[in-house]
Amino acid sequence: MPSTIRLLIVDDHPIVRDGLRGIFDGEPGFEVVGEAADGAQALRRAAELAPDVVLMDLRMPNLGGVEAIKRLRSEAPDTRVLVLTTYDTESDVLPAIEAGATGYLLKDAPRDELIRAVREANEGRAVLAPSVAEWLMTRLRGAGSGPGSGSATGVEVLTERELEVLTLIAAGSTNREAARKLFISEATVKTHLLHVYAKFGVRDRAAAVAEAYKRGVLS
Repeated sequence: MPSTIRLLIVDDHPIVRDGLRGIFDGEPGFEVVGEAADGAQALRRAAELAPDVVLMDLRMPNLGGVEAIKRLRSEAPDTRVLVLTTYDTESDVLPAIEAGATGYLLKDAPRDELIRAVREANEGRAVLAPSVAEWLMTRLRGAGSGPGSGSATGVEVLTERELEVLTLIAAGSTNREAARKLFISEATVKTHLLHVYAKFGVRDRAAAVAEAYKRGVLS
């Protein structure tokens, strides 16, 4: 049987925390192990409870979500962080992904989409709200088309196979699906992704995809 996903809910609004707890408490395969009202409290609770996934708001008192994500990635690298917020501006999305968030959802996401996103985040898959993904692609494609972009820091850095793997991941494929489409093993896909992470200086799939669009590698 699949193991239970342990959740920590971080939001400065009690009614939001209550609503999220209500969703996951009644869903098989999940356990809400704790709550936090700001980033500082989230770090303490994460250290105490060792959650698998943290549902993280961004704009909170004392310590904001982006700084909390950075510190979580350093202090608890096995914990996945899924941003759940009302904001989808450049000043919110990019810092959160660059800080190490596994995914980025908006609070108007349907219940089923939220549950699926947490499961995928727990498996290390990049999860982006459709509107955020569309916005990110448009903005970063535009940034990658300017003078001096898409140079040796972009396409030429990756091997042909690494680029093929990254392209499939950006399109939403899992490691298993990418392996099947490229007729290689899932372990080989993981190895290629690790090489991409190292070349781009990132830690996970979401950040790798964001960096690839930023550099003009993907369009």
